[in-house]
Amino acid sequence: MAEYIWLDGYTPSASLRSKTKILEEGVVDLKGVEDWGFDGSSTNQAEGKSSDCLLKPVRIVPDPIRGTPHLLVLCEVFNADGTPHISNSRARLRVVAERYAAAESWFGMEQEYTLFKGAKPLAWPDEGTPGPQGPYYCGVGADKIFGRPLIEAHLSACLEAGLTISGINSEVMPGQWEFQVGPLDPLAVGDEMWLSRWLLQRLGEDFGTTVSFSPKPVLGDWNGAGCHTNFSTKEMRLPGGIRAVEEACEKLSLKHAEHIAVYGAGNEERLTGKHETCSIKEFRYGVSDRGASIRIPIFTNKNGCGYLEDRRPAANMDPYQVAARLIETVCGY
Repeated sequence: MAEYIWLDGYTPSASLRSKTKILEEGVVDLKGVEDWGFDGSSTNQAEGKSSDCLLKPVRIVPDPIRGTPHLLVLCEVFNADGTPHISNSRARLRVVAERYAAAESWFGMEQEYTLFKGAKPLAWPDEGTPGPQGPYYCGVGADKIFGRPLIEAHLSACLEAGLTISGINSEVMPGQWEFQVGPLDPLAVGDEMWLSRWLLQRLGEDFGTTVSFSPKPVLGDWNGAGCHTNFSTKEMRLPGGIRAVEEACEKLSLKHAEHIAVYGAGNEERLTGKHETCSIKEFRYGVSDRGASIRIPIFTNKNGCGYLEDRRPAANMDPYQVAARLIETVCGY
């Protein structure tokens, strides 16, 4: 069984779709996985009178849910004539990554999300709200932590699939969690982000839990959900690279609006200047400043080289678009 996974054409935020194909035994790599078709009129990617779209496999990993020898197959979407579909943001990133390959860009992405049971987060009582933020971040105990069985199952599944998941933690708002992917090259980090998101949502079915990537899942005095993106080039990582980090921040300051445009729908509800964010109308950077648009980590500043953290991307961002925008601004502007 091979689960073909792709992104649909819904806007402003694409959703994951998947379906199962039965393959001959012994398939272990992309050479044994053929292209497939689907009804694009049902995914906002075609009209009914010409509804066929193509799935072209680009990444194959073991399926940790069904087990050996079954597979997860991440795909790009193409039109019937073989050209990339307009919704195929990975195809554009392929071009950008190749153009600026000499920069050797690395990414690490920190995916925040909120677990819901019905219309409310897991931590919310039938009436009223939980106690205020404070004890939940990296907490322990049934009065502080909600949904851990799903989170542990997801971590194990990602590791079994061979994904480069590098950590998990509970977040500031109760019922909110985070996992980190990377460091990886531009295409790989996007692929693994989407595969890990698919695994989380799929496992949520087994637990009767919905996963929300909303930037502001609960209005009021609660943290939003982002996808902080750590980024570096080879020049930043070399001794003395702090200068390249600072130059990158200056370049990013000139392209703030272009970045916000692809950093996730509804992000204005999260980037208010409160709850560890900088206002969406402002750009600034600083060392160890979690209220800045770009944080320069303390060890980058101390060691004189390293990476920067773009704190603007929302939890529902498309990692392919974010990676492309960062590379173009820092390496090409």
